[in-house]
Amino acid sequence: MIRRLLIANRGEIAVRVGRTAREMGIEDVAVYSEADAGAYHVGQMADAVSLGPGTPRETYLSVPRLMEAARRAKADAVHPGYGFLSENAGFARAVEEAGLVWVGPSAEAIEEMGDKVRSRARMRAAGVPVVPGSDPHAVSDADLVAEAGRIGFPVLVKAAAGGGGKGMSRVDRTEDLPEALAEARRLAASAFGDEKVYLEKLLERPHHVEFQIFGDRAGHLIHLFERECSVQRRHQKIVEETPSPALEAALRSRMAEAAVEAGRAVGYVGAGTVELLLDEKRNFYFLEMNTRLQVEHPITEVTLGIDLVRAQLEVAAGRTLPDHWARLTPRGHAIELRLYAEDPVTQLPRSGEILDYVEPGGPGVRVDAGVTRGSRVSLEFDPLLAKLIVSAPDRKAAIERAHRALGEWVVLGVETNRAMLAAVLRSPEFLSGRYATDLVSRLPAGESPEPPPAAWIAAARAFGGPGSAVRSAGPAGGGPGNVRDPWGEASGWRTGA
Repeated sequence: MIRRLLIANRGEIAVRVGRTAREMGIEDVAVYSEADAGAYHVGQMADAVSLGPGTPRETYLSVPRLMEAARRAKADAVHPGYGFLSENAGFARAVEEAGLVWVGPSAEAIEEMGDKVRSRARMRAAGVPVVPGSDPHAVSDADLVAEAGRIGFPVLVKAAAGGGGKGMSRVDRTEDLPEALAEARRLAASAFGDEKVYLEKLLERPHHVEFQIFGDRAGHLIHLFERECSVQRRHQKIVEETPSPALEAALRSRMAEAAVEAGRAVGYVGAGTVELLLDEKRNFYFLEMNTRLQVEHPITEVTLGIDLVRAQLEVAAGRTLPDHWARLTPRGHAIELRLYAEDPVTQLPRSGEILDYVEPGGPGVRVDAGVTRGSRVSLEFDPLLAKLIVSAPDRKAAIERAHRALGEWVVLGVETNRAMLAAVLRSPEFLSGRYATDLVSRLPAGESPEPPPAAWIAAARAFGGPGSAVRSAGPAGGGPGNVRDPWGEASGWRTGA
């Protein structure tokens, strides 16, 4: 039985894991760097332990510091979340060698599937179709240049230990490859502590479809259906939905079987995701396997009525999967939209203080956030602020609900990609369901719709003087009931200078 859980992460995933842990009667413990001491996730936990000063590589990516934090916290289990060290076999081994419960697959499975080069070889051996790529033994620039000529341009340079689109770039010409390799190695070393890269043939306009799999230590391994992840920018997903509008029943069944076979090949335990590419001829290929919880896991939860984090904790504690999970059938349609702190035109990350923050609500609306009013957004960390998850009886209703909820979402003080998300939702390709991974590149550049009335009201609150929401709301102010509305009082407040 897990009693005290160290969550070796930050942001929205730390908050999300902590909530389920508390529901299960488990004490949740946050970790934080000195620069991150005031972060939202720190105040949401039962306890918090400092990782000391330094960059993310010296804190959140430091196995020794995290293990010392677990010791100081008297934790008996560690949940890695996603990103950082979630797919690091060395961290998993360190946790288990310390006598703690690792909430994830075995270190051996992480090594096999977390290293993208090794996982591709393992999948080929298991008979799962794989995207054409470079030879596993090709590691030098000269070898990889030769491999690119064999594969044929365009190619993708990818981090072997990567995920989330980090350390990935498209290359169309031989002369551009050395620079792309150097940049990919730098990003891979910074994000994952491993600079190894490889090449993959770039499939033009594919669908990116992933299948959630889950296994227990008794040998049960099932799939929990798919998520359509083709709305991407810079190879990073920003909108996901389930079920995929690209799949018919027979194709869905074949892809699901391949995903389960991929998990069986490494004796997979816990939550994992098998990512597949579907080309225009309806052929599918293994892309990679993420040996962790996915950012987009909530849409699976809301369509199946389950809690994947609870299942992770139960399986890690030695329980088997519930019998009825093998008979689960999705209900309705769900969409997730990722809100990033970024320039709406250049798509580069932004930093600053969130002056006002208002989440949408209503039926079928869930927000998983890592920030609140007053949070500081730093360029040191991933710019993901929060995720909007909507569900409805069918796809059309889910899109309409997402539109409405997006219009109610207010984030002031930091630029976000909300305009891009709105443009995706109303694009003819997305509405038709016939879209591919190039959808975002086909949207009008820099499109910025008029802010909804809620944003104007929040702007007035944010800059309304001593009685404003920024100064009087939040934990110290006792919540929304204490917010003074500048439009409703004779205080001398006015819109002029």
